[in-house]
Order: sequence, then structure tokens, then C-alpha cells
Amino acid sequence: MKKSISIIIAAVSFMALSCSKTDTDSLGLKQSVEKGVSDINYALKTISGTQDYQILIANSTPVNSEEKGSYADSITLDMVAGIYDFQPDFFHFHNFFIPYPLFKKTGTSDQMIVNLPQKLIFHPGHLHKVNPPDTLLNNDFTIKASDYHYFYSWLNNFDYKLTADFTLDNNDLGSLEVISASEGATGSSYYSKYTFTEGYNINVSFQSGDTTISSFTLLKDDDVLMKETVVFTGTDFHRRERQYILTIGNVDIKRGSGIDSIQVYLDGVLQQKAGARIVDSTDSDGSIRHHRDILLTFDDGTTTNLSDLLDPVHEVLKSIVDSLHSMNFAKNIVDYIAIGINYCMHYH
Repeated sequence: MKKSISIIIAAVSFMALSCSKTDTDSLGLKQSVEKGVSDINYALKTISGTQDYQILIANSTPVNSEEKGSYADSITLDMVAGIYDFQPDFFHFHNFFIPYPLFKKTGTSDQMIVNLPQKLIFHPGHLHKVNPPDTLLNNDFTIKASDYHYFYSWLNNFDYKLTADFTLDNNDLGSLEVISASEGATGSSYYSKYTFTEGYNINVSFQSGDTTISSFTLLKDDDVLMKETVVFTGTDFHRRERQYILTIGNVDIKRGSGIDSIQVYLDGVLQQKAGARIVDSTDSDGSIRHHRDILLTFDDGTTTNLSDLLDPVHEVLKSIVDSLHSMNFAKNIVDYIAIGINYCMHYH
């Protein structure tokens, strides 16, 4: 199970890297970095102005629920397929962490299509604590899950997949894909991707075990704008960073356990005069979206901190990638709805 997820992650990463070299071939290192950072800043500023982005940051933190972790069952798409409208039934109480039936089946479909008020999406706490006035809101937001399963067994073994599109007032708000699996003590892995309506997408991947690999990639269509990969060996206090790779356009910054210094590549060619130094704060997880910074020295002797170049969009990058790592939209919204529908149809 975990092996299949790892193969998918590797394949996606390889495809992304194979498309990363664009029209910057004729530029020098400094100009290539400046262009790469400019593309990243423009992309993230564009994304931050969309309602797609608002969906992710609204679900960036877990929703408080004392009993949320008590559900231990398996759900397949065919068990929850259909068209559902938000119509809470406050007269039938559930002995369950979903207190009331929230959705009424209004049609048939081979997908799970859910219509609900946008307030419950952009403010997910309202979905978990529905009040009678919420029934007066228009069902203007639609979740259309074309693929969904959650296979669960004891000892934290599970296999999960979600592919869903979103619309607001019939306007496209992008799509989310999540693939996740765990084999308990032996490790877990996941891949999560949001495709925005502006032609950008961001994906994250993670695999734990004796070796832990964490990465994120920002793309415009199939072109890689930024990619970061951190590889650790060992666990807890014995964990050690074995490899670090940061790609900005056609520039790669690499550090490995067998390399005395950080290496900088332009179009795959090692730069002999350029240099880089990685700066970490205390308790860094090795990512530039948190505490890591990189001091770049160019061929002409000038230097710059990567954090200064990315400062305008650093918080946007952090919020998107962290949200995709947490997968809280899937947990807080889609899973909560699917579990409630399944419980009402089969156990109530």
C-alpha cells in the first residue's frame, strides 16, 4: 500500500522536474534567480487573490471536536454516491460526533455531489456546529467528489483517496487530490495537490520510515517554478538531514551528506564561482517556508538572502503548503460530510 503511494509520488516528482527548464537558458545565474523568484512571487500573489486560496486557508487549522477521532470504519464512493443538499434535521439526534443529519439526498449520481452554503466552507466551524439560522442560507457551493475511499483497520492502518472539484455559484474554484496511506508503526505516506483556476498548482508529498522525505512543488501548468525536497535519516533526536534540494526555475541548490559545500547548478551545470550557505533557526524542519534561509553569492561577488527575495509571498507559500500537508480541508469538510451521509444511510 505505502509502496504504491511512493511510486505515484516519485512519478509525479520526476514528471515535474523534467518540465522545469524553460526559456531561461540564455540567462546568467543571478538573472536566472531573479527571474525565477519573480515568477514565484507573481504566481503566489495571483493565487492569494483567488477564492481557491481562501478555501485552503479557511481550513488551515483543525476543527475542535472532542469525539472526532473516534470514528473507525471504511467508506467507499458507492456508499455515499448521490446528490445531496444541505437540509439539517434538528429533530433527530445522532449518538455520534455528527449531532444531526445535515444533508438530504435529492438525486442519483455515481459521484458524491454535495450542495451547501459557502459559509460552511469558508468558516468550517459552522459546519460542525450548525444552527437553525444556517438553514436559511443558499446552497451556492458544490463539492463534486469523483473518487473517494477511506479504508480503515485497527492499529492506524488506512488507505485514503480523494479527488474533488469545487464550484461557487457555478464558477470553478479548482480541484483537490489527496492520496494517503499508513501501515502503522512501519510508516506512512501521502500526496496532496490543489489545482487553482489561474493555471497554477501546488503539491506536497511526504513519506516516513527509517528515511523521511518531505517535498513541495509549485507549478505553472507543467513548468516547475519552485521545488523543495528534504531527506532525513533516523528518528527523533537521532534524526539527521541527509539531502536538501531547492529548485528555482532552472537553478538548483543542493546539499548532501557526502558534499563538503553546497552546490549551485544552472541548467544542470555546476557553477564554480557561485556559492550558497544554508542558515537554519532552532528546531528547523529544513524548509524555507519555515525557518530555513539561504545566502546566495553570485559570480560578481554580490550576495542576497533568499528570504528577502521571497518576503512578499512567504506567508502565502507557508499557508498553502502547510494546509496541503495537514489535509484539513479533506478532514474538516469532505470526510465529515461523507461520514455523516454514510452514517445516516446505513446506521441510523
